[in-house]
Amino acid sequence: MSTIGTFTVRPLVPEKDAELLHRWVTHPKAAFWMMQDARLEDVEREYMRIAAHEHHHAYLGLHDGEPAFLMEKYDPRYVELVGLYEPEPGDVGMHFLVAPTDRPVHGFTRAVITAVMEELFADPAVRRVVVEPDVGNKAVHALNAAVGFEPEREIDKPEKRALLSFCTREQFEAARGAAA
Repeated sequence: MSTIGTFTVRPLVPEKDAELLHRWVTHPKAAFWMMQDARLEDVEREYMRIAAHEHHHAYLGLHDGEPAFLMEKYDPRYVELVGLYEPEPGDVGMHFLVAPTDRPVHGFTRAVITAVMEELFADPAVRRVVVEPDVGNKAVHALNAAVGFEPEREIDKPEKRALLSFCTREQFEAARGAAA
């Protein structure tokens, strides 16, 4: 679908990818990732923890074969949202981070979130994607809305006030069709 190029994902390898991720998550544009002061060892340790977790997975997103974004998916019954909402069968949680660049491409971040959603919905068991961005992250709220997310309510997580939002497969398809 994307005229911007080809997007693929591969499992993140913390020992191999930590240096790259460290540059991304400590960049000023990644403030909402909450790792601004992280050391390289901190980033590697965090992604080793995720790699070992049964219900949380991290992927390196590639654009035309080059690292371009980070994608995480998680089971909200066990990670991130436990006790904060009533999960439904087929729910999957998602985080994504686009790599900082000195040469922004118009529409790139929207193409990335679309590729992330396509990847998540490629699993037929996934019925709904759940996100919980910081209430102040207006840019991500707009991107989420563009791919079909509907905000439900604000919730308090230990690290932030978040906007709990959902996107069903049908909402995503409708948003994708409207954008075409």
